[in-house]
Amino acid sequence: MKSKLTSKFLKPTNRKRKAFFMVVDIIIVAFSMYLAFELRFVGPIFATFSKSLGVVILLAIAVKLPIFYKYRLYDMSWRFVSVYDLLAVLKAVTLGSIVFATALFVLKTIPVFAGFPRSIFLMDYFITLIGIGGFRSTKRILLQGFRRITFSNRARVLIIGAGNEGEKIVRDMLRIKDSAYFPVGFVDDDPTKKHTRIHGVKIYGGKDEIPKLVNNLGVEEIVIATPSVSSEEIRDLVKKARETGVKHIKVLPSLDDMISGYVRLSDIREIRVEDLLGREPVEIDTSEIEEYIFRKVVLITGAGGSVGSELSRQITKFKPKCMIILDQDETNLFYIENELREKHLESKLIPIVGNIMDESKISRVFTNFSPEVVFHAAAYKHVPMLEEHSDEAVKNNIIGTKIVAEISRNTGVDKFILISTDKAVNPTSVMGVTKRVAEMAIQTFNGKGVTKFIAVRFGNVLESRGSVIPIFKDQIKRGGPVTVTHPEMKRYFMTLPEAVLLILQAGAIGTGGEVFVLDMGEPIKIIDLAEEMIRLSGFEPDKDIPIVFTGIRPGEKLFEEILTAEEGTQATKYRKIFTAKMNLCMKEGELLQYIDKLKKLAVTGDKVEILKNLKMLVPTYKPKKVIAK
Repeated sequence: MKSKLTSKFLKPTNRKRKAFFMVVDIIIVAFSMYLAFELRFVGPIFATFSKSLGVVILLAIAVKLPIFYKYRLYDMSWRFVSVYDLLAVLKAVTLGSIVFATALFVLKTIPVFAGFPRSIFLMDYFITLIGIGGFRSTKRILLQGFRRITFSNRARVLIIGAGNEGEKIVRDMLRIKDSAYFPVGFVDDDPTKKHTRIHGVKIYGGKDEIPKLVNNLGVEEIVIATPSVSSEEIRDLVKKARETGVKHIKVLPSLDDMISGYVRLSDIREIRVEDLLGREPVEIDTSEIEEYIFRKVVLITGAGGSVGSELSRQITKFKPKCMIILDQDETNLFYIENELREKHLESKLIPIVGNIMDESKISRVFTNFSPEVVFHAAAYKHVPMLEEHSDEAVKNNIIGTKIVAEISRNTGVDKFILISTDKAVNPTSVMGVTKRVAEMAIQTFNGKGVTKFIAVRFGNVLESRGSVIPIFKDQIKRGGPVTVTHPEMKRYFMTLPEAVLLILQAGAIGTGGEVFVLDMGEPIKIIDLAEEMIRLSGFEPDKDIPIVFTGIRPGEKLFEEILTAEEGTQATKYRKIFTAKMNLCMKEGELLQYIDKLKKLAVTGDKVEILKNLKMLVPTYKPKKVIAK
């Protein structure tokens, strides 16, 4: 249907446009040649050349028009002709003139072409170039240069960054009729740009000029048009903007997000908390990651969760032979499967609904599909919930991990990467201690076969389901209050893509037995995060939206460490990735006995004994609850 419609409606219009431009080009080529003769001889054309002029014009048309067609001069949009289009005109006219001059040189023995003045070539070239290029620019010049634009209903915008992205954004603001923005000035720290203009918009100076410019120019919004800007710089710009009273601060996506490489007006978005909390990106070597994933069978457990689904997205870029996504939540699995299939994957995709505690089901998955790399992201993670359901935490986080890890070892999986947490360090929660036992389990399995067992610890993931940021967003949307547990509560934060890149890189450099940790910068106070999110929503903390303290919840602590007291770190070749020096004294048999006992206690639901045995397994575990019957 689409091809028929194209043939019926679009092609005739295209043919008419092409025919129109060809006729105009014929006139321009003919007139250029005639005018070149007139200029060369300053007055009436000598009788010697008057007879040959018509033949020469016909030759010029016959030579130049096919070259113009080859350079697609007849496919250009008259309304939106660009610099690239004018470059094509330059190339086509230049080549056309060279071929035309060559043809006249070859044909000079024919009387009608004999004695043709050489100076005509140069004059004809420049006249044709001005004519062809000028005509194709007329519509855009008329539309943009003489149209009446009403800016009264547009927001007066100050653009931070007078680079390529800033230029493109301002061009669209001025070009698009229904644009909501009116650019009133640029700010750029490059002193050589000061007092120059881009599309008529003045560059006033560096960011220190922002407060003065906001008042003098009546700025209503600020757009940060530098995708490579750091989070620290964004925080500084936001602070300066807020001091002036400007509430609407927008930004372009990061360079990593701008896949197409072309910046559009629609790319402008409100500043998010991730822009302010983000850090230097983790250095990765894509060739190393590709080496262990390309054309391999990859299994991701917990693929419907926040980390698991992002792992699925990122791994597809490295073209595994087959990707098995497993989760017990069929709804989340359904969504990630549909999202991945819409990308037209080159890899085979196999969704499996299953529970990691179902040993027979997991065994069948390994038997049927023979995964070579396993990313184990399936886990229960909500701290207060698991304090009340320690039996389920043991089943999923410990027993489930043991089942998948043992089957991986027995079937000769190449690499097994456990997704761990900073809460596993000096744990005070059931969630943290069960993840620490999971780390211990895979460490004891390492070296007992070909499988390389690796763990990766990281902090809170921004925007993950159940994390504090979505909760705060919902509370702000409802008008508050925003609930914070304690004024001194601190957490490490990282973006989801950052966490996943760490996992993938750890899988590449891990040789077995390591627990990788990330230099996560400085921890963020939750109260600061709450206040920042309220301001980003256009409100004032404790004035428009109240903040209330609810008290530390069961299993929580004020600050999460990334290493235990007895652990140190060893640097890797990646500046932000470290290896924890682990001291594991327990043998596999002893650990498995504890795990078997925990399994029986979980089945009976004896939560007191569960905590006692977890404490014996992990002496640094300090539960908030008193362990007593």
